[in-house]
Amino acid sequence: MSTGVAAQTRVPRVVAVLALSIFVLGTSEFMITGLLPEMARDLAVSIPATGYLISAFAIGMIVGAPLMAIVTLALPRRTTLVASLLVFVVGHVLAALASDYGVVLVARVVTALATATFWVVAAVVAVSMVGEHLRARALAVLLSGLTVATVLGVPLGTVVGQQLGWRATFWAVAGLALLGLVGVLATVPRRTEGTRRPVLRDELAAFRRRRLWLALGTTALYQAGALSVVAYVAPLLTAVAGVPESWVPAVLFGYGLAALTGITVGGRLADAHPWATLFTALGAGAVIFAVLGLFAAVPGVAVVSIVLLGGVAFLVAAPLNARVFQLAGAAPTLASAANTAAFNVGNTLGPVLGGLVISAGHGYASPSWIALALLLGSIGLGVAGRAADRTASQNPDRTSAG
Repeated sequence: MSTGVAAQTRVPRVVAVLALSIFVLGTSEFMITGLLPEMARDLAVSIPATGYLISAFAIGMIVGAPLMAIVTLALPRRTTLVASLLVFVVGHVLAALASDYGVVLVARVVTALATATFWVVAAVVAVSMVGEHLRARALAVLLSGLTVATVLGVPLGTVVGQQLGWRATFWAVAGLALLGLVGVLATVPRRTEGTRRPVLRDELAAFRRRRLWLALGTTALYQAGALSVVAYVAPLLTAVAGVPESWVPAVLFGYGLAALTGITVGGRLADAHPWATLFTALGAGAVIFAVLGLFAAVPGVAVVSIVLLGGVAFLVAAPLNARVFQLAGAAPTLASAANTAAFNVGNTLGPVLGGLVISAGHGYASPSWIALALLLGSIGLGVAGRAADRTASQNPDRTSAG
C-alpha cells in the first residue's frame, strides 16, 4: 500500500495548524478598522491618520513578501515560521505598550513584514505536504484562516477593544500568536521529505515565464476589483440601498459565511477543474458588479449581491493560488511571495480607485463599474494564460520559457 503524497485523500493536520496562525495574522491585519476612534483618541491623532496604520500594513506586505522571501530563503522553513511568529508577537507587544503614534506605525510595519514572511512560507509548506491533486484544497484550507478572521476575529477584536481598550486587543492577538507558535513547533517537520534547499537562481528563473506574470496580473486585477466595492459596502447599503445601519453587520456576517463557503468549494473544485472554476467565478463576479451598478438602490438586490460577492470573491482565490505554484514548479518560494504581493497590490489599489470615483461625485454605487472593468481585464489575462498553456503543451521544448 502506497504511503506517498499521491495516495493522500485528505489535507494533513499541519495545514490546519498553519491556518490557525493565519487566522491570528488576518485578525491583526484588519482589526484596526474597528478600533479607529479609540486609537485616534488615545494617540492624539486624527482618524484618517490612524487609518494610515492600515495602509502601512498593506505596503509592508507588498514590499515585505518578496524581500523577506529572499532574506530567509536559506533558512529552514520551520525556523522561518517560528521566527516570523516571534517577530509578530514582539510587534504587537511594542504597539500595546506605545504611547506615541510613530512607534505604533513602526510596529505595524514590522508586524506586516512578519505576516508576509509567514504567509509565503506557510503556503510553500502546505503545498509541499500534499500531492498536486490536493494543492488547491490545501491552499484553500490555509486561506480559510483569513476568512474566519474576517467573520469572527475582527468583530471579536473590536468588541475587546471597545470594552477593555484597543491595547487589550493587541495583547490578545499577541497571546494567540504564541499559541500558534506552539502549534508550529509541534506539527511542522524540521525538513519536508523529498524537498531540497531553495536556490535563489532557481527561484528567480521562474519569473522568466510569461504565464506566471499573467497569473499574477489576473490576481491583482481581480482583487482590486473586489476591494473597490467591498471597501465601501457600508455606505452603499445605507446611503444607496436604504438599508438600516443596524443591518450592516448582519450583511457583512453573511458575506463572511459566503466567503468561507466559497473558499471551501473552490478548494475542492480547482484541483480537478482549475480553469472552469476560475472563469465561472470571474464571470459570476462580473454579473454581480453589473447588477450592483444598475440596481444598488433596491435593498433586496443590494443585500443578496453583497452576500453572493463573498462566495464568488473567495471561490476565485483557490485556482489563482494553485496556478502560481503550478507555474513555479520546484522553486515556489519567490513565486508565493509575488502572489502575496499581488493580492496586496489589489488590496491597496481597489479602495483608492473606488474612492476616486466616489470623490468625483458619482455615488457609492459607482465603484461597481470600476470593479466590472477590472474583472473583465482579469478575465482577459486569464484567457491569455489559458492560451499560453495550450501553446506550451504543443511546444514542450519551450515550456520553461512560457
